[in-house]
Amino acid sequence: MALPSMRVGDVGPQVTAVRERLVATGDLPGSAATADTFDTEVERAVRAFQQRRGMLVDGVVGSQTYRALDGARWLLGDRILMHTPGHLMAGDDVGALQERLLGLGYPCGRVDGVFGSSTDAALRDFQRGVGLRPDGLAGPHTLRGLNQLSRAVTGGAPHALREADRVRSAGTNLRGRVVVLDPGHSSLDPGGVAGDLREADITLDLARRVEGRLAAVGVHVVLTRGLTGDPSQLERADLANSLNADLVLSLHCESLQNAPQAHGVATYFYGSPNQGGAWSATGEQLASLVQREIVARTDLLDCRTHPRTWDILRHTVMPAVRVEVGHLSHPGDAARLGDPAFRDTVAEAVVVSVQRVYLGETDDSTTGTLNVADVMARAHQF
Repeated sequence: MALPSMRVGDVGPQVTAVRERLVATGDLPGSAATADTFDTEVERAVRAFQQRRGMLVDGVVGSQTYRALDGARWLLGDRILMHTPGHLMAGDDVGALQERLLGLGYPCGRVDGVFGSSTDAALRDFQRGVGLRPDGLAGPHTLRGLNQLSRAVTGGAPHALREADRVRSAGTNLRGRVVVLDPGHSSLDPGGVAGDLREADITLDLARRVEGRLAAVGVHVVLTRGLTGDPSQLERADLANSLNADLVLSLHCESLQNAPQAHGVATYFYGSPNQGGAWSATGEQLASLVQREIVARTDLLDCRTHPRTWDILRHTVMPAVRVEVGHLSHPGDAARLGDPAFRDTVAEAVVVSVQRVYLGETDDSTTGTLNVADVMARAHQF
């Protein structure tokens, strides 16, 4: 069950638990551990932690921030790690294990700090390779074996090379691929609001426009909005993983009521500033393409691409991006988002970007010039 969000003014044992974790991460002094009040000092510490971890910096401890704080207190060797389906172990120690395995040449996917099936398979392969019982338990004997070996893979990021190779070997045709579209928010949580415009309605309409264009080129599209209630980011990520999707596109509109002058489009991909292997190379490529195509086709300000560790990006095993298409809190952006023709333009940009990921080195087109008909014809040339 999700914890209620904690913010300035809250009091209680849950706040004490947050303080203890912030002390463990070095964001609060040790003397602050036993108090039970969420004051401005705690808020500043939370913001510092969120910034360092590539999270939304709001000073509020919601479910995702609390999980990150809880995971940050574990160092490799503090506990026995294992794959537990339905309740995956997560933390900095898992990320450290993944980095060790990747460095030794055992592919476990990208470094996401989550002990999933790929990490389990890589760990068992390592155990077999060093003569240990392949039980999938990262305990003292396995860690001793890891410490006795030096890094085998140097001069690059092996997970990034494998991710790029999967895209390259898949070919240029989009037909048969599975793309999960994630319209931000829901009927229960409308997100940002500007007059009659609601973020949940805009993102659903935009997703439908993207869906129609992708379906026309033979892509199987699944919308997360079909889930009942208000699915969490984790539930949306789990859906994509269960479908073994090729890509995930999460669509949002920003809304900053305390900064109404902010405007423009930004795109996010999975990446953690404090973990070199925690990066999705193809996600970064797709984010860059989406950003450049939207900027080239509209007059939205270019707010660039950024790495983040949000659940929808971190917990999907395939490349995923989140697009913040304009600011509903800005009158100019809101007017654009309310225009169906504008949303058509954005949808075209997104679909072209998906195709260009798979065209790879064969793509020499100028940003902002291709349309869906062009990429359909172009894909069949290769």
